[in-house]
Amino acid sequence: MSVISGDKSRAEEAPLCEDQCVHKDLVAAVGNEMPPIDTLYDLAELYKVFGDSTRIRILYVLFESEICVCDIADILGMTISAISHQLRVLKNAGLVKFRRDGKTCYYSLADSHVKTIIAQGIEHITE
Repeated sequence: MSVISGDKSRAEEAPLCEDQCVHKDLVAAVGNEMPPIDTLYDLAELYKVFGDSTRIRILYVLFESEICVCDIADILGMTISAISHQLRVLKNAGLVKFRRDGKTCYYSLADSHVKTIIAQGIEHITE
């Protein structure tokens, strides 16, 4: 059977335990450490926000400095409207914050956790 078509033979599947039993102690221990399902869904949603290259580029700009929408648009070669839309998504996900100075809004990363996520991601792919 072809793996390309999505069909797998029994031999190609992940190997099972020798005696095909459930290790109840291990299952219980791991199960007790699992966060609630709603927390895991929220985590998945957070990571979806990181799944867009434009948003990653914006986050990386903000990793370097607090900056206004116009400057982000200029750095990334995009329209202010496109950047504003993506900033709204990032803000709703709690990844960025802004402060108003007169008519200008300056954006920055919401907290040090976001900077850590970006830094560790970059470190991971460049090692």
